[in-house]
Formats: sequence, C-alpha cells, structure tokens
Amino acid sequence: MGHSLKILGRTSSINVRKVLWTCQELGIDYTREDWGIGFKPTQSAEFLALNPNAQIPVLIDDHGVLWESNTICRYLVNLYQRHDLLPAEPAPRARVEQWIDWQAIELNRAWGDAFTALVRNNPDGLDAAQIDAAVQVWNDKMGILEQQLVRTNAYVAGDEFTLADILIGLSVHRWQMTPMARPPYPAIGAYYQRLSQHKGFQTFALDGHN
Repeated sequence: MGHSLKILGRTSSINVRKVLWTCQELGIDYTREDWGIGFKPTQSAEFLALNPNAQIPVLIDDHGVLWESNTICRYLVNLYQRHDLLPAEPAPRARVEQWIDWQAIELNRAWGDAFTALVRNNPDGLDAAQIDAAVQVWNDKMGILEQQLVRTNAYVAGDEFTLADILIGLSVHRWQMTPMARPPYPAIGAYYQRLSQHKGFQTFALDGHN
C-alpha cells in the first residue's frame, strides 16, 4: 500500500515522536519538515491553514490533512489495517482506545506544570510548594498506570503491545527523565524495560529525548 506521507513538526516534540514511532512500527516511509519552536513558526498563515490550533504534528497525505497526534496515530494504524496494534472488534478496541484517550486527557494534562517548571526552567515562576503539588498530581496519575500494569503484568491494554503503548510509553519515558521525586512503581519499571526492547522506543525515547 503506497501513500505519499508528510509530517510537519520538530522531533523534540513528544507528540511528533508518537507519530514517528507509529510510522516505524508500520514500516511507513515519510518526509518530515521542522515546524515549531526554533523552526518555522506554527502561527504563520501557511501553517494555520493546515491546523488552526497552531500545534504540531500535522499529517498530510493523499487523503488530506490531519492534526491531533493520537488521531493521526489511530488513522495510520487503521489505514494499514494493523489490528494487532488497534483491534478491529469493538470490545478489545475500546480497551486500547480508553488508554489512548486517558493519555491525551488525563496524563498529558497532569504533567504540564511539573514538566514545565522542572525541565523548561520554570517560565511560569511556580514556587516550591506549587511545584511539589504539581509533581504529586503527576505521580498520582502514574499510580493509575502502575495499578493497570500490575493487573496485566505486560502491556497497558493486556498481554500484547498495542498503539496505547506507543503513546503511553513515551509519556512514561518523560516521567522517568524529569528531575523529581518518584514513587517506587515496580510495574512501571518492568514495563519500561519491556518497552526498551522495541526499536521505536530506542529511537524515539531513549535516544536523548524527554
């Protein structure tokens, strides 16, 4: 199946790396252009015509333009009919998709203040108590993931690696790399080691990213 595929976004973006890892799992060839902080501005009229939210990544292919990283990943997996990564049957598919949505809605929101303060040199000027509270929020959400991984003893949605593990795996790596106190979550630690065997995780997480 041949498709002309272009991805707009800088590789330092975790959301761009979700799409790139998905492409690697699917064996898709693509071209990529640097957009975002330090590169071409997403507030430009050219980019806003593609994504009015001025956010990366954007995907352009034979079928048109897409934005929202998790949606792009789902689209690509569906396009290439990789039902091992996103099942076709409604119930197992929903169990994967609930964790995909949890990453975007719950986990992504939880790390915002802590990551910005501790990795991006506290541009919002949070005091120590506010940073500690933000770290607690992030760790509490990771505790939900810990409980799920205790149940599955494998991957996020069950015994097999799925699309949810690409999106959440990069999030786990960000949590591991942020300089802060973390609870001893052994199931997450074991999960991190399992993910480390995947070439996509090695390329798009372990290779100097956070």
